[in-house]
Amino acid sequence: MPSTTSPHARTLILGSTSRYRRELLGRLRLPFDVVAPDVDETPRPGEAPDTLAQRLALAKARAVAAQHPEAVVIGSDQVADLHGEPLGKPGDHPRAVAQLRRMRGQTVVFQTAVAVVCDATGFAETLLAPVRVVFRALSDHEIEAYLRAEEPYDCAGSAKSEGLGIALLDAIDSDDPTALIGLPLIRTCQLLRAAGVSLL
Repeated sequence: MPSTTSPHARTLILGSTSRYRRELLGRLRLPFDVVAPDVDETPRPGEAPDTLAQRLALAKARAVAAQHPEAVVIGSDQVADLHGEPLGKPGDHPRAVAQLRRMRGQTVVFQTAVAVVCDATGFAETLLAPVRVVFRALSDHEIEAYLRAEEPYDCAGSAKSEGLGIALLDAIDSDDPTALIGLPLIRTCQLLRAAGVSLL
């Protein structure tokens, strides 16, 4: 039987350890907790980047919601899509160099997904916010200088656009301005409202 607890009284949880997502969600001025989801982020064979991002966003939200069934849980994931190939977080300098060399002069779609889950009410929805990014024809020197300055090894595709990474780009095309940083707040607000959370 669904819980009758008012959605306004529910705890809001961000199912992510990302400091970027934590800072973005803080813009909504809603109290929230942070819980790390335990999710295997390995892509499935032949899995498209947009499908991967949506699957992982929902998996993260569900993993945390299973521990906190009365809460409203937000999960999110981002995958860099280079002509249909998923590029994740590089993790270290050599992989970041390799990613940026492949992306220079290319249009890359950053597939950013957000999911909201509340087990108590049976609510579970996911939205995708793709961002088209045109990379400049970067020199090896520019790539090295950027990576040494920014160290974006925890960012999908090594691109930290809210910092010095903006100098790597020629254009950004998105209808949800914070999606490239890691949490599409317009989509997040849509899902929170649908889940019964009052934003204003």
